[in-house]
Amino acid sequence: MRKLKIMEHISLDGVLQTTGDGGGFPYGDWTAPYRTPAGRDALFAAHGGNFNLLIGRRTYDAWSGFWPKAPSSPMADGLNAAKKYVVTHRPESLEWGPFEAVGPDTIEGIRRIKSQDGPNLVLWGSSTLTSTLLEHGLADEILFVVYPVLLGTGKRFFAEGTPARSFELVKTQTTPTGVILSHYKAAGPLKTA
Repeated sequence: MRKLKIMEHISLDGVLQTTGDGGGFPYGDWTAPYRTPAGRDALFAAHGGNFNLLIGRRTYDAWSGFWPKAPSSPMADGLNAAKKYVVTHRPESLEWGPFEAVGPDTIEGIRRIKSQDGPNLVLWGSSTLTSTLLEHGLADEILFVVYPVLLGTGKRFFAEGTPARSFELVKTQTTPTGVILSHYKAAGPLKTA
């Protein structure tokens, strides 16, 4: 059975929205000043070598306009080679491959994909899909890429109503610019006193 890892860039206050997300967000690409080669390498290593992507349609559309044209690098080559499982109602318009539509029932489609043999799945972006995965207990791991900024406004990683769950810290790394990569694995229902 494959594992599903959610990877997300967030601010200290949990905002994941950037310029490309639309909606009049005032801060543009607030992650850019913190990017370093060491951070890029750590991020790519966190994918786990051979992987497939699970992405929502908006993320797929944004990435399909960039990654196929990006210069060759471990990140670009890995993303371009990965099979993309896309949550979409318009599978006939997919072009950046290899790809497969998840199907009309998102939860059952993801369960089916996870039960198959193959590389682990990585989810980037797709904030609506993230909440759904957490709600149905389908996320095995979460990697937060936390930037040392407070934004105060914008779409957040955890939507209101996300169910309570426990996670266990597996690993933490810090980049030269203060970005922290915190890797958690699912540990079941929330434990309380």
